[in-house]
Formats: sequence, C-alpha cells, structure tokens
Amino acid sequence: MLLSPAPYHATPAGEPVAKAYRTSTSDGLRLRVAHWAAEGAPKGTVLLFPGRTEYIEKYAITAGELAAAGYATASIDWRGQGLSDRLCDNPMAGHVLSFPDYQADVAALLGAAEELSLPQPYLLLAHSMGGCIGLRALMEDLPVSAAAFTGPMWDIGIAAILKPIAHVIGTGARRIGLAHHLAPGTKNDTYVLDQPFEDNQLTCDRAMYDRLRDQARAHPELTLGGPSLLWLQTALAECRALAKRPSPTVPTVTILGTDEQIVSKSAIETRMANWPNGSLVWAQDGQHEILMEGPEKRGSAMRAILECFDRAV
Repeated sequence: MLLSPAPYHATPAGEPVAKAYRTSTSDGLRLRVAHWAAEGAPKGTVLLFPGRTEYIEKYAITAGELAAAGYATASIDWRGQGLSDRLCDNPMAGHVLSFPDYQADVAALLGAAEELSLPQPYLLLAHSMGGCIGLRALMEDLPVSAAAFTGPMWDIGIAAILKPIAHVIGTGARRIGLAHHLAPGTKNDTYVLDQPFEDNQLTCDRAMYDRLRDQARAHPELTLGGPSLLWLQTALAECRALAKRPSPTVPTVTILGTDEQIVSKSAIETRMANWPNGSLVWAQDGQHEILMEGPEKRGSAMRAILECFDRAV
C-alpha cells in the first residue's frame, strides 16, 4: 500500500491540522485517511471512526485534545462520504452495498497507520455509524488495547414497526435498480444546513453547531445528505446480526447522551450491561454528538475516554 498526499481543509482556521493521504481498499476504492501527531512522547494512536455524513476535519478539536493527552490520532473518510470515493451517481446520497464492506476501509486505515509508523498501541474511538463498524471490527480482532464509543449505532432509533417495512422497500428497490435512491423522508441537503440550531438533534452547543455549519458552507464537497434505501436496509441488517453476538472483552467505555434521539438507547444499554470490562457513562442533557457538545459536556466525556485509554497503555 502506497500513500499519496490528499487535501485537508483546515476550517475554522487555528484548529490542529492533520496530514491527509489517499489510500486504496482491497476492493479498489480510493479513500482519504489522515493523522494528527501527539504532543510530547506519544502513548499510542487513537483510531477515530467517524459517523455517517462525517469527515476527517470535523474531529480536529477532538484530535487536539487527544494530542494534548499524549495520543496521536488516525481517522478516515468512509467509502461514500467525505473526500473518499462516492458510490452512486447522486454524490449526496449516503450509500453502501453491504455494511461489512466498511471492514475493508478499516483494513485500509490500519495499513496506513502501519505505513506511517504511527505509535502503538492502537486504541479505538468510534461515533455513531463508526460505532457499528467498530463493534464488528472488535469482534474480528481489531488490534486495539481499549475502545471508547459515543452514541454508537448498535440499532437505529426508528419505530420497530418501520424496520420490516424498510427491509421490504430496500429489497424491492434493489430488484428494480433503485436501491441508491434516498430513503423516505430524507433529502440531499446536509443536516446542519437544513436544520436550524433550535431543531437539531446533534448538539446543545450553538457555537459548535455554527462551526459545523461554517465547515459545510466552506467545503460542501465534504458533506452528505440522507441515506439510500440500501444503506438503511443493510445498516438495520448489520445491527441485527451484531446484536446476536457476544461483546468483546477489550476494555471499553461508552458515552451516551440522556437526550439521544438518533440511535437506540436501549440497544446501547443492553450491549453495555453485558460487556466484560465495559462501562456506560451517561452525559446529562447530551444529544447525539457528545464530542460536538460544549466544553463542559465534552470535557466530561473526554475525561472518561482518556481514563479508559490511560489504563490500557
């Protein structure tokens, strides 16, 4: 695997800047990966798995906080989003052919970390969809010493009655060649530019929401709209499949906002109640993106994450 330089958009100015690269997956896609160096003697490297619609630059603040604590960070634009290859004619549709395909992206990120000689041990920090990808990766022996999740997508927060309907629609759409079309009720517009702060389900912090909106306006090529019919079908299937498997034994902390509305809180509680060496930490009044909350909520979450990591290195 040979890395080549890729763009990194330092927005807003003054945030820690990553070095970004192009790499390839085993199934022939071109992805963007990046890393931030640790400050001082490194303790290890955090593999940061972002969520659906997200992109590397979104986590510059988190990477800066990890760097100050002695950790390098490596992150990725998943297939179909950010500056990685998009997978259908509509670049704003969040699309994937099968959820386990993301494991090829995980392998590409690991390969990049090895090529760059990033410091070990590796640790996992995964958000939302990245939490679903990360859970499978842990079950398949991802080489990390500890893991942390924020609002992990271990099930999607939609009514139970709608899940079989989503499966039927997805199956029908695939048969007639429409699986890449947007799921009902979603649109091409990226969430932070479509929803006013007062109605958003991501963060209670207006300054952070404004930061995300500024990034989306400055670099719309980083953004993504709603999920495709096939993404929704295969995501729900992955959640069902993973729910049947026991939790890994890697030391883990999961941070969950009490006001979470996007992923299933009950699925997270069930998983963490049966996770050896695992703990669930509630973020009072926190929404879906705990690491995009204000300094107090984000600070509490980072302390819990760093405590978990520091015990493992």
